[in-house]
Amino acid sequence: MSAGAKIQPSKTALVVVDLQNDFLHPNGAYARGGDANPPALLLPERVAVVARALKAGGGLVVASQFTLWPDAKGEPMILPHLKALRPYLAKGDFAPGSWGQANVDALAGLVDVTVSKVAYSAFFNTQLDWVLRRAGIDTVAVCGIVTNGGVASTVRDAHMRDYRTLVLGDGCAAFGEERHSTSLADMRNVAEVTDCAAFIASLA
Repeated sequence: MSAGAKIQPSKTALVVVDLQNDFLHPNGAYARGGDANPPALLLPERVAVVARALKAGGGLVVASQFTLWPDAKGEPMILPHLKALRPYLAKGDFAPGSWGQANVDALAGLVDVTVSKVAYSAFFNTQLDWVLRRAGIDTVAVCGIVTNGGVASTVRDAHMRDYRTLVLGDGCAAFGEERHSTSLADMRNVAEVTDCAAFIASLA
């Protein structure tokens, strides 16, 4: 973000991607499966500060929640590629309405709108675009996990929908610093890459 580039909070949404218990909590599905992402554990408190600042100016905070919907037998409908990557995912993980699907505690009271998603992008087959347009949003700032997955896909979809799109670099994390930094560099083609402090400072 260029110095002095102001943002109008009332037309801005913070889109928090997948900061959920099953991803981040020590009792969540990923931790039980042995998938640790230490940089991601630092995000909730950092993102909460941004959310409070934006809400103080009248902005909108949206959270996406990755969801594994159950089939008729109650088994989670897991896409084959995800099952191959995370074979430990089981019945009850990321289930709609469950503790695991829920946002982490640091976001309590800060999220205005929540959308359930089934793929990487928070826009894919959700009501996110409708909600943002109905709320008069023209700028989105995206953060969350993982940088090269849900964040990158959401950022590109926001760009394709003609939102002014920002990425909070230190508000995102990936499984490995190289993946994180490479993804941020790539997203500069379609978004403004900034950080949490600069974003807060830019709120008009």
